[in-house]
Amino acid sequence: MHHKVDKEKYEGSLARLYNIFKGISDSVNEVSSWRCPYKNVEDRCTAGFGCRNQNRNVPEGALYICVGSDNLDYRDAWESSDDIS
Repeated sequence: MHHKVDKEKYEGSLARLYNIFKGISDSVNEVSSWRCPYKNVEDRCTAGFGCRNQNRNVPEGALYICVGSDNLDYRDAWESSDDIS
């Protein structure tokens, strides 16, 4: 069973999806300029590397608590040589 595809309707759907994802992407880009992308909604750090903004005093297996301020530029906080695994 083959259905004829309405090319105009299909292209309109793609354009709407593009605009939805563009809006999401624009929001992420804006937020990531002031909020660490590894900080989840519960202020827990999901990064797989060390950061000076991690409070590591948590139960074993728990994500570290992010104590970084969203009012600061966090990007120089990351330690590239600290293996926290």
